[in-house]
Amino acid sequence: MGIFTKAAVSALMAGTVAGGALAQESEFLASEWEYGPRDVIEGEVPVWNTAKQKITAGEDLVGVTIDATDPRTYCAAANAGYDFTWVEMQHQATSWESVARMFASCPDAEAAHGIRLAYTDKREDQHALDSGAMVIVYPTIDSADEAREAVSWVKFPPVGRHSQGGGQRWSMYEDVEGGYRATFNDNIVVIAMIETMEGVEEVYDIAEVEGLDALMIASGDLGNFSGSAEGTPEYESIVDRVFDAATSNGLQVCGPLRWRAEREGFTCCQAGTEMSLSRRGAEAEAEATARAE
Repeated sequence: MGIFTKAAVSALMAGTVAGGALAQESEFLASEWEYGPRDVIEGEVPVWNTAKQKITAGEDLVGVTIDATDPRTYCAAANAGYDFTWVEMQHQATSWESVARMFASCPDAEAAHGIRLAYTDKREDQHALDSGAMVIVYPTIDSADEAREAVSWVKFPPVGRHSQGGGQRWSMYEDVEGGYRATFNDNIVVIAMIETMEGVEEVYDIAEVEGLDALMIASGDLGNFSGSAEGTPEYESIVDRVFDAATSNGLQVCGPLRWRAEREGFTCCQAGTEMSLSRRGAEAEAEATARAE
């Protein structure tokens, strides 16, 4: 019995080694793999993200900036008539736990849930999307390679390298037409901010990157990085270059909300913070209820 066992084990090991050798000899090339039909929709893909609908149609898209972390404050701003929220993750010490809590507090808010990330990074993108973000704003995009990397972390395969993972997004969007996973790539909004002189130099190549929806001209940092004040010929020449690169490639052009009234062609804009809304609301109420002199 012992001899038979040893012989059987030896044969099994020999077969395993041989099988392993065959497996090593067989060639597998990821570049030649044909993506399967599991998450493919035949015909037109439903677009259920209202922010995507508007930006694709060239309609005005206005985002309210969110600095606070209180869910009640967030939901009040998200239901105040704006098109998307701009949760500030670049210049605020907001945690991803706070973001997830705010989104979960009003998953069906009028505004699409959106985030400005601090930088292009797989981990940051994953946290944003797992929380339920459907608008992603990337700051300081300096090159086409960086723009392609940004898109790759946002889009699901076969377009990008976004991991399916878990997160509350699956329950937030479980009833969307066509299913969340199969329609996500056609519903996410990706905005690249042009702020540095390197970004301005490469802006025509950046604008050609597939998967971007808009270029945003960062009015303040454009002056910060150029050393030129808004309204000067130097500053305005930069604005014109970015505007032309975007529109020449079918992208929308974004800027501060005041530019919507001051300049032609700016269809997506960043509004003020939820705290400025609160202050203006209090001022308006005080004025409306003031006693006549």
